[in-house]
Amino acid sequence: MNQEATDFILATRAAVSQASALAVHYSFSILGAVIILIIGWLFAGLLRRWAHRGLLSIHGVDETLAGFFSNLIRYVVLILVFITVLGQFGVQTASIIAALGAAGLAIGLALQGTLQNIAAGIMLLVLRPFRVGEYIETSTVSGTVQEIGLFATELRTADGLYRLAPNSTLWNTPVTNYSRENTRRHDLNIMLDVKDDLQDAEAKLRELARQVVDVETSPAPHTFIADVTESKVTLTLRYWASTRNWDETTGAVRRAVRRAFYQEPEEIRTGS
Repeated sequence: MNQEATDFILATRAAVSQASALAVHYSFSILGAVIILIIGWLFAGLLRRWAHRGLLSIHGVDETLAGFFSNLIRYVVLILVFITVLGQFGVQTASIIAALGAAGLAIGLALQGTLQNIAAGIMLLVLRPFRVGEYIETSTVSGTVQEIGLFATELRTADGLYRLAPNSTLWNTPVTNYSRENTRRHDLNIMLDVKDDLQDAEAKLRELARQVVDVETSPAPHTFIADVTESKVTLTLRYWASTRNWDETTGAVRRAVRRAFYQEPEEIRTGS
């Protein structure tokens, strides 16, 4: 009986001693992990702010793009901190990195369309084929750009409707930007009788265009014969106008031509 009690006491002391050693060992590991987490968290936030300010200081970098890349840097740092913390407890980090790589590949395959939109959004924000407030047109969508996001672009159509276009559809197709250039060309066609004085008509058209505000003087308005039939001649008035006041200017030119040449406004045909 005494021998059994002695063995129990010795086993208990050995267990307590081993537990104390493990507690001391893991207490330092836990303390080190906590310190690494705190420092890593603060460093990730500080690095995100530095990256955000640095990206915004670069000409042409959008706020959305700067926010995306700065947050991406922060999350990468936090992942590295988490792996380092696991290494404090003897976990094989190589297997964790391999698992994260496999998980990333699986997520990438599952979200292929979404990632394609993100990549397209980044390219749109970097290359800037259009900006907020500009009117664009593609083969499938048109409207005034309201917001350019990482996944999709918000537009407002000419009739006041809201439209959401995935970025991949805007990146993989030709985009016509009607607002980017300061001036635009316009061709106005009018039809006259073959017996009319064409030289007088051309001089009158050029003078009418020059009298309209926002019609550019360089290049100056000019006219040419666009088509001839047995009874009719089509004259084209070509001029450049300010993009900012495009609708008002083209409308003013049409009204001036109608008053000078026609009684019925329906007789005027406008070219593109």
